[in-house]
Amino acid sequence: MTPALRIGLTGGIASGKSTVADQFAGLGIPVIDTDRIAREVVEPGTAALGQIVDSFGPDIIGVDGALDRSRLRRLIFRDTALRQKLEAILHPRIQEKTLQIAASAGGTYQILVVPLLIETGFRELVDRVLVVDCPESAQRERLMLRDGESQNQATRIMATQIDRKTRLAAADDVIRNDGEPDATLAQVLALHNRYLALAGHRSAEYAEDDN
Repeated sequence: MTPALRIGLTGGIASGKSTVADQFAGLGIPVIDTDRIAREVVEPGTAALGQIVDSFGPDIIGVDGALDRSRLRRLIFRDTALRQKLEAILHPRIQEKTLQIAASAGGTYQILVVPLLIETGFRELVDRVLVVDCPESAQRERLMLRDGESQNQATRIMATQIDRKTRLAAADDVIRNDGEPDATLAQVLALHNRYLALAGHRSAEYAEDDN
């Protein structure tokens, strides 16, 4: 059986990744969201949560017994070493579970939503990189509106990610998400047709190899 073409969807914070992923899902394409997986691997009782407590202290757990994400986010945004420590705990587990889900998700092609795809080893697990792009000023405004961040804090959050130029340089495909929703959807539809064609070529190549 030909493995599904895997498209790694990424972009800066508040660039519109979820909007684009939802549009692909509306076309019947399997979408695997690593943010959701990241929440699952740190649920109460998991080994990952235990390691986080060992590394960051018991105060990182809220009164409900779950990870206090707001507190953790504030800590790692101030300290690169702490952020790297957290990533070392989470990323291998997220990758492993993502691949497990992808293996059974089916589809002609799949969308894997990975915010830190370029910064991590996830690039090696996908066939193409799709970057959702918008001006940094738009990111900042959306982040302030969505999360109630101050302008300075929004800027600091954005600074923890790779810069826009580096992200675009790593892209195989780009969706510009700085216009009307219909314009974004038109780009999704165009890429949908392209990915179907690429997946078709891939299936043909696998069939030839089997003969």
